[in-house]
Amino acid sequence: MADTLTRKKRSGGRAGNSARRGTSVIEQMPWRIPYNHDRPTEPMPPEGVAAIHDGAMRILEEIGIEFLNSEAIELFKQAGCKVDGTNVRMSRDWVMEMVRKAPQEFTITPRNPDRILPIGGKHILFGNVSSPPNYYDLEVGKKVSGTRKHCADLFRLTQYFNCIHFAGGYPVEPVDIHPSIRHLDVLYDKLTITDKVCHAYSLGPERVEDVMEMVRIAGGLTEEEFQVTPRMYTNINSTSPLKHDIPMIDGCLRLIRRGQAVIVTPFTLAGAMAPVTMAGAVTLSIAEALSAIALFQYVRPGCPCVIGTFTSNVDMKSGAPAFGTPEYMRATQMTGQMARFYGLPMRASGVCAANVPDGQSMWETSNSLWSAVQSGTNIVYHAAGWLEGGLIASPEKFIMDCEVLQMIQRYMEPQVWATGPEDIALDAIREVGPSGHYFGIQHTQDRYEDAFYAPFVSDWRNFEAWEIAGGVWTQERAHRLFKEIIGSFEEPPMDVAHREELADFVARRKAEGGAPTDF
Repeated sequence: MADTLTRKKRSGGRAGNSARRGTSVIEQMPWRIPYNHDRPTEPMPPEGVAAIHDGAMRILEEIGIEFLNSEAIELFKQAGCKVDGTNVRMSRDWVMEMVRKAPQEFTITPRNPDRILPIGGKHILFGNVSSPPNYYDLEVGKKVSGTRKHCADLFRLTQYFNCIHFAGGYPVEPVDIHPSIRHLDVLYDKLTITDKVCHAYSLGPERVEDVMEMVRIAGGLTEEEFQVTPRMYTNINSTSPLKHDIPMIDGCLRLIRRGQAVIVTPFTLAGAMAPVTMAGAVTLSIAEALSAIALFQYVRPGCPCVIGTFTSNVDMKSGAPAFGTPEYMRATQMTGQMARFYGLPMRASGVCAANVPDGQSMWETSNSLWSAVQSGTNIVYHAAGWLEGGLIASPEKFIMDCEVLQMIQRYMEPQVWATGPEDIALDAIREVGPSGHYFGIQHTQDRYEDAFYAPFVSDWRNFEAWEIAGGVWTQERAHRLFKEIIGSFEEPPMDVAHREELADFVARRKAEGGAPTDF
């Protein structure tokens, strides 16, 4: 107990007091906005950036992008673009004029203003796994369809961990809720279980409008307050190759007209939906993203937009998507160069192809996370909990990934590479000399609590000590933490009137039938 009380004084490597931890299940780092001090890795020389830019512009000018959304087609006609049916070709001068209108940095403010997120610059933010249809944990022991309970528990992890900055889409699809009302129940859970920035799926006007209204209600905002600064965002994917569908463009248009943020992320798999070369795949991705961002800037100049990358490769033996590969890492770094060329914030992902929370899952996710750091990414989707190429969400993987995220955050803290006189430590070196040790000297005693990162799920004991303690493998330790966190979880405070209004809105929209479906 005395040791625990002493550790509460710490503020760096090992976490702070109970208010910063949320609960006492683990000692974690306090909420912070990581700042990436490193120069980005840039694999391409300037002429490589110019070549990809020119290739993307030629795609837009000569080949065109298919826009299936009829409103988008009319808007492109008004802008003077060349429209042939659903095919839109646009000049590079117009595209660049539009893209230059997008802000390089902006903020998103959730219902808890202490969780405001700066988007762009050298900030890097991490979000939860989003959209898998299936769930896996060690207790269930197999892949199962997601449920509302699974989804809510993953929201609890999203809220609990300070290294998770935003609540993306559904961390697992709750297929036990009918699709017509699923968005209502899940967003109610998200907005009450978490107080972090959240997201709307662009899957039809009813869903987008409902979610915007729910975010407005949860924050106790007037319509003017909701629109004056971004309060939420959507992320869309192009239908590669060379296509944008109806609902995703519709959703973005609805959000930008009410002052909200959009992320455009082409999903290009080299060898399948994009050329087999990484330069070709990145070029295609850039063209698809800029075509939509240019449209949004034409409609509402200065609206907050982020360019996303989800360029990887397939396994050429099976056709299955592969993630965390060397090619994925280079594509992310290359797209980072292009994002800076266009002056746009960037989104990447923490992903893997592994089916269970094992070694493969961690090296692939770590590769993808570090490529996000190296590329200067600002928003990292799926940073915790992703398995099987996005088909499974796992709480054990979520917790294991949070260990990596904390290590990345610690890596970014300036005190790690500080070089002042006390850091160079000549007096300590002189005191110990060639035959002593540093454990007991005052220089160490003054600093040992904050000197190094300390893990919450990793086990640094030697084999014998680990074996005596039960020989518990990492995923088992993560499962135990999951159960403890969920068991002691407390929802963040929410104004009672806002909660009641939110519940009334959900009940009314359910009575009205929710959103139409194809069923």
